[in-house]
Amino acid sequence: MDQYHKGRTKKVSAGTGGRRRKFCNKKLSHCGRVFTATKVGTSEVKISVRKRGGNSAIRLKKALFVNVVTSNGVKKVKILGVMDSPNPEYVRQNIITKGAVLNTEAGKVKVTNRVGQDGVVNGIQI
Repeated sequence: MDQYHKGRTKKVSAGTGGRRRKFCNKKLSHCGRVFTATKVGTSEVKISVRKRGGNSAIRLKKALFVNVVTSNGVKKVKILGVMDSPNPEYVRQNIITKGAVLNTEAGKVKVTNRVGQDGVVNGIQI
């Protein structure tokens, strides 16, 4: 299992003297996937991942362009680098996440979507 959520952190006894029992067993279907660290690259790299039920999803591994919403409409702008991020280590590694501020040819852009899950980079101009 790649990632599983934390177990119960409450105390073992129920307060009335009764003992708390485990609600259910851990299952592989409850497990998450490894974080898709989308980086700034020289070309766009997308991979297809199989999901439950045989469906597929597009994961973005490297991004070159961002769709920027401006007052005139939507533009496709080249990404130069990551300027600010909720995680400071991602700035040094050029990893794009939701809420990150990108340096582009059109100026600063804030990412508004979950890049690794959506397969594209969307943002608004700051």
